[in-house]
Amino acid sequence: MKTPVLFLLAVLVAVGSLADAQAPQGTQSQGALGDRPGAGREPEFPVPSIRDYKPRSTLVVPQHPVPRAKFPVIDIHSHQPSPISAEQFETLVRSMDPLNLRVLVNASGESGEGLRQAIAAIQRSRHRDRMVMFADIDFSRVGPGFGRRAARQLEADVKAGALGLGEISKEAGMTYKKTDGTRLRIDDPELDPIWEAAGRLAIPVFIHTAEPQEFFAPIDYANERWLELALYPGRRRPPSGFPRFEELIAERNNVFRRHPKTTFIAAHFGYHANDLARMGRLLDELPNVYTESGAILAELGRQPRAAHDFFLKYQDRVIFGKDSYQPDEFPYFWRTFETSDEYFDYYRDYHAFWKLYGMGLPDQVLRKLYYQNASKVVPGLPRAAFTD
Repeated sequence: MKTPVLFLLAVLVAVGSLADAQAPQGTQSQGALGDRPGAGREPEFPVPSIRDYKPRSTLVVPQHPVPRAKFPVIDIHSHQPSPISAEQFETLVRSMDPLNLRVLVNASGESGEGLRQAIAAIQRSRHRDRMVMFADIDFSRVGPGFGRRAARQLEADVKAGALGLGEISKEAGMTYKKTDGTRLRIDDPELDPIWEAAGRLAIPVFIHTAEPQEFFAPIDYANERWLELALYPGRRRPPSGFPRFEELIAERNNVFRRHPKTTFIAAHFGYHANDLARMGRLLDELPNVYTESGAILAELGRQPRAAHDFFLKYQDRVIFGKDSYQPDEFPYFWRTFETSDEYFDYYRDYHAFWKLYGMGLPDQVLRKLYYQNASKVVPGLPRAAFTD
């Protein structure tokens, strides 16, 4: 028994030494006879700010920008005017065509008369196959009987032409108060009739819960979203005014578990794109849950090998979504998904100060990501355009 124990101890010591070597601390390495190069030195010139320091890369590697997606794309996560005017729709489609965007899901959502007007505006257009509407629910004043009333309205909205429910706002669970003054938890039993109705109606629930976990962390120089939080005070989630990240995620997952017959799309990779193993565990446990890629490209692009393997393993569970509709930003997604390019820029410095790397996904996975999974999860999406 001594030999295995001694071997294990040796391994642990070696691993500890390796960890130390990979994360140098202090001015001198243990066992070294001199200080580290540069120890104790200060810059001779003024130190640039985080926004000023944009060094020119001298790296020379193959570059393969992708202006047009290889296959037709459904964007499950778009936000557009509703009702959209004929002029706006024309402008939108002119920007969609060069990108190979075929259908936008307007996840801003509408309900009642607003939904009917939004759908009518789409149907009057010669581009009626290029956009669909989801329904919406106002969670700002939840009280007794709210869930049953909202479920009835959802049934009417689906009958009027809504193909899904959402985007369920991040404020539902985080900031909204019930009529009794308490915080509205997303797993409040009062909301169960809504999720049950979505399952009965065979429509997906597109749900945005919480924010990136660093929004809940101290705003110091160790926070990798420091610049974004410095630019956008409204995105800060200090413990004095907000529930904690893990609390919100637990409440969301309670809903997923309680309603196994309802399909949920966890927006923004469920805010686990920085921890793909955790996202994988969630998908393994809950076959009724899908996810989408809106606003988390920077997370995928900094771990291309792990992301590639994740997309292969869960190729039937990930749907393309963009969120903010900025046409010149879509090609960054195509390049990250389709190529094996190295070290290229991301499009917003306050999301990521690092570079992106391509995942090099195979065609089978790209087709599922771009349009097949959305067509499966959202019954009623236009299908005629999806030939490649």
